[in-house]
Amino acid sequence: WDISRDAPYFGIPIPDAPGKFFYVWLDAPIGYLASLKSYIDSGKARANGETRTFAELLAAADTRQVHFIGKDIIYFHTLFWPAMLRFAGSPYRVPDNVHVHGFITVSGEKMSKSRGTGISPLRYLQIGMNPEWLRYYLAAKLSANVEDLDFNPDDFVARVNSDLIGKYVNIASRAATFVTRYFDGSIDYPAGTGELLEAAREVLESVRESYAAREFARAMRQIMTFADRLNQDFDARQPWMLAKDPTQRAALQDSCARALYGFKVLTCLLAPVLPALAERVARELFGLERSLTWNDALEPPRRIHPYRHLMTRIDPKQLDALFEPAGDPSVDTKTATQTRSEEPR
Repeated sequence: WDISRDAPYFGIPIPDAPGKFFYVWLDAPIGYLASLKSYIDSGKARANGETRTFAELLAAADTRQVHFIGKDIIYFHTLFWPAMLRFAGSPYRVPDNVHVHGFITVSGEKMSKSRGTGISPLRYLQIGMNPEWLRYYLAAKLSANVEDLDFNPDDFVARVNSDLIGKYVNIASRAATFVTRYFDGSIDYPAGTGELLEAAREVLESVRESYAAREFARAMRQIMTFADRLNQDFDARQPWMLAKDPTQRAALQDSCARALYGFKVLTCLLAPVLPALAERVARELFGLERSLTWNDALEPPRRIHPYRHLMTRIDPKQLDALFEPAGDPSVDTKTATQTRSEEPR
């Protein structure tokens, strides 16, 4: 392996070797550990509860080093970098796992700056698009296989609007209104919680296994299947009809309680993909002073705050703005915002 490059070249000059530079793939991976060392040495890690030194953390039995990389740099991350770590001695050691992803294509084309095909993350945020729309869409198409993932604008709009708004958020917006209006935010379970807890345990385990296997698309399918069941159950109980009959208050309470508990379970399941939205649900709807944890899915809620709008649908105008050249005067970014190789990169 040739670890040097001749000028002209960017990178770190080799001492006592004029015109020679260290090959970037020699020093670039070292930056991964250097950034961790800087984080610890600066005191920031200690402020967040990590009291071990850099060497102690690397050597600890409970420390796992997991790498996520693109398929074009497998050679460097599975051969050269592990060899460097292996022969560097303690406390360095080879990664426990190296997980490899394919490329993201756009409408079937490989992203390219020169051809103008691709998605700019900065542009995406600049025009006011919700980052969690994209997080969900990528998760819904991502598997453990080394295969490319295609971003299709029409599919993006349809999937996010259908799954996140039509299925997930819709549950809370429908059920919470009845609970606030008729029960002052109090949630009770006249029919008990045994069946609900069993269903929660079942979906938690299946989704946990999918996450652990990096089968994120499968996890999203399992989650949305659970959401479908909740919506079907809610529709079958017809709470809008029960609300018209004062003698059916227990049935109304039970139908809404089932839906809101299911929504809490869904939020716990989606929290790894939608952390900001899950945080809002925990605090604004369920009144917690912390984020939801995985095990919170086994705690049926007993009270909610009045429902507040959680997420908007994607406006197709935002997609038009996303794929227009930056600075194009024909793009109304204000309107869009209101609708809310070899070398390492």
